[in-house]
Amino acid sequence: MSVLQLLPLFSLLILLPLVSILFITKASARKKHSPPSSIVSLPRSYPIIGSFLPELANRNRRLQWLSDILQISPSATYVHHHYFAKRQVFIANPTAVQHILKTHFHNYGKGDDFHRTLKDFLGQGIFNVDGESWKFQRQLASHEFNTKSLRKFVETVVETELSDRLIPILSSAAATGTVLDFQDILQRFAFDNICKIAFGFDPAYLLPSLPQTKFAQAFEECVKISSERLDALIPVIWKIKKVLNIGSEKRLRIVLSEVQEFAKNIIREKKQEHKEKASLDSVDLLSRFLSSNHSDETFVMDMVISFILAGRDTTSSALTWYLWLLSKNPHVESEVLKEIEEKSEAPVYDEVKDMVYTHASLCESMRLYPPVPSDTKEVLNDDVLPDGTMVKKGMRVTYMPYAMGRLETLWGCDWAEFKPERWLEKDEAENSEWKFMGRDAYTYPVFQAGPRICLGKEMAFLQMKRVLAGILRQFKVVPVLKQGADPEFVPQLTSKMKGGFPVKIVKRDA
Repeated sequence: MSVLQLLPLFSLLILLPLVSILFITKASARKKHSPPSSIVSLPRSYPIIGSFLPELANRNRRLQWLSDILQISPSATYVHHHYFAKRQVFIANPTAVQHILKTHFHNYGKGDDFHRTLKDFLGQGIFNVDGESWKFQRQLASHEFNTKSLRKFVETVVETELSDRLIPILSSAAATGTVLDFQDILQRFAFDNICKIAFGFDPAYLLPSLPQTKFAQAFEECVKISSERLDALIPVIWKIKKVLNIGSEKRLRIVLSEVQEFAKNIIREKKQEHKEKASLDSVDLLSRFLSSNHSDETFVMDMVISFILAGRDTTSSALTWYLWLLSKNPHVESEVLKEIEEKSEAPVYDEVKDMVYTHASLCESMRLYPPVPSDTKEVLNDDVLPDGTMVKKGMRVTYMPYAMGRLETLWGCDWAEFKPERWLEKDEAENSEWKFMGRDAYTYPVFQAGPRICLGKEMAFLQMKRVLAGILRQFKVVPVLKQGADPEFVPQLTSKMKGGFPVKIVKRDA
């Protein structure tokens, strides 16, 4: 986009901030002179600027604001009016979710706007493309998720990382009273795991010294800046910054080069390994890509970055929020510990596969704090959603797992409670065991649904359950937070806990 093409938008950039200041000033004055209210109302829409002003006023809590709106919207569908008459549909309705993710899947893709926004970071990776490229990457990746691969993942990769690295770090912290950022620890753990299983490469990021690497810091910044692009109220601002190479866009170029160089080094080492040894003992995901017709280094680099994002950030996010919820609900922790003790004699893979209560509690945690809180699709051709909402070609439709997990119509009046039992049932017979009762993927789209449903869903559950069994059997994780303070949920490409998750590790009595 040239500077000349951006000139018509400069007037908007001048007008909106001025109007916004007036709006926020008046809103602040009203708050000072009126009692606080929990009543949520649909935002007003104005000519030209649409609902930009109320969106701006809620810019620091946009996810919660939209979730509140969906709570009061008919059929849990809300049509948001952007400036210049652009519209975007937000949905928390399972029927509508099924419509866009399955029934009319081919009419709802990533789209050009989403692709352009994340192209610098994710390129042509699986999470940023549609059509044949997506289909090809998914087909190759699917080989990593059969039963044999999953067993190997749990019994070798996860088990080694747990026993050789994570447990010793926790033992040392328990002995010294050291405060750990458990969000950082879990990201390191998951990063080592995904690199080992997908690329046959051990970055050794979870060492006792907890080394600070350029790649990890650069990757964090890439995620943050790319997320800010997606959530920008006025996207043209980041586009101008990119053209002028200033501010956050200049920073993105710098850190992105670090991430890409890291990924390229993994690829080069794997290519060298193939040259030196014609028949490898194991064929990982990266080897399959390099053996395919798509051996272009840039394409494979995009694949590597996408899988690092998926493997590192989603499970670590889920476990971070889970351990916080567990600390607030000792009765749930007691049930989880009971199950861990019952399964302790079983082989590793069978142990974690059959942890029913723990599985239910993980589902419940991700209902409240999904690793991917929202996902946006672009309408390829005019359509009508099941509730009658008209969507036009080029519009964006966003379904929100975060909002859906908070709908009383889906989860009952006790939706705010952390209650694993809502996923379980027992037979009428006495002393019967819990039986897991899953929800359909459109009511609970935490792992997406339809043709794009997460390939790594089972792998993620196995990894999380094995980690929890290994940690909780020996240690109690105690958050170090201000009295009464709850951590802040940060909705980036994958959700984070703002400022990390400081904890103390306490050794359990034998």
